[in-house]
Amino acid sequence: MDFVINNIWLILFIAWGLPLSIYRSRFRKIVYQTDSWTINIKPVFIKEVRGLFGNLYPQDKSYIKERNFYRFYLAAYIVLFVLYIFLHNDNKIENMNKIEIGSKIPSFELKDQHNKLFKIDSVIGKKNLVIYFYPKDDTPGCTKEACSFRDQFANFEDADAIIIGISGQSVKSHLEFATKYNLNYTLLADEGNKVRKLFKVPSNLLGLIPGRVTYLVNKEGIVVYKFNSQSDVEKHVSESLEFLKDIK
Repeated sequence: MDFVINNIWLILFIAWGLPLSIYRSRFRKIVYQTDSWTINIKPVFIKEVRGLFGNLYPQDKSYIKERNFYRFYLAAYIVLFVLYIFLHNDNKIENMNKIEIGSKIPSFELKDQHNKLFKIDSVIGKKNLVIYFYPKDDTPGCTKEACSFRDQFANFEDADAIIIGISGQSVKSHLEFATKYNLNYTLLADEGNKVRKLFKVPSNLLGLIPGRVTYLVNKEGIVVYKFNSQSDVEKHVSESLEFLKDIK
């Protein structure tokens, strides 16, 4: 799953490029009146362009059919490419100054599931922090992750660490989620995703899915470990516990 998410653009370009290549080949053969495959590698384009945007053979139904398919796939491929450039540039901007290993986490405050204001500065210097950003309350992956943190709560306490889950749902949603699964740690309501943006947590699947990232923060407020995976939900817990052994 992570492979698909991380390589979604490559997959889309290949998936859309294959039929585009097929229709272009068929179209070229009709335009240049040949059955030879070598027409696909010949550097001739003027007649192809005229045939694509004009109407070289108005009585030839196969020409019109292949031209329309070629137009459609070419237009979609161009849109896909422009979208890639646009989102890629946005990601570059988002990635500037994002929180990485060695970064000091920013100061923030949010309401918890009990509608109490939680200030991150109140725990820095006292405890190690496991701050995990997740997409949405009560979805399969997020529930599995949340319950895994719950089940390992005592081990995190032994490592002198507190668990903080953050997502964009409301205080009410967090309370219902925590009550339903007996979650015994802090959930923060990041409505508007202000803190997510502050950390510059990357999104997945063309920006459609909020990223699932865990930050392990020492008592000085410095990120000492970071784990990013949308699908390996339980590994967020096991990786954090394993790394905590070295900073206890």
